[in-house]
Amino acid sequence: MDGAAEGNASESDKNLSRRERKRANRAGGGDGQKSGKRAKRGVFARAALYYRQIIAELRKVVWPTRSELMNYTSVVVVFVAVMIGLVATLDWGFAKASFWIFG
Repeated sequence: MDGAAEGNASESDKNLSRRERKRANRAGGGDGQKSGKRAKRGVFARAALYYRQIIAELRKVVWPTRSELMNYTSVVVVFVAVMIGLVATLDWGFAKASFWIFG
């Protein structure tokens, strides 16, 4: 009979929402600890999981080819050089203007 009662209890648990199951577990003497993936892990287990996730994410990255990398790098260097020239020209112009205005 106990087996039948447990079978009925587990079957009725399937009809309950997650919140209701959690409340029933607490009311039934459950300590409320997390289980499964959300269980508390040790420091080394969490560090190992962190590094495994980093490696998994790096495998998803689409790395540029050597020619694409050279192209992107040259575009950035040229852009920075143009911006340096623009800012230097404006700085020189404002310096000359302030010397002309204030003597």
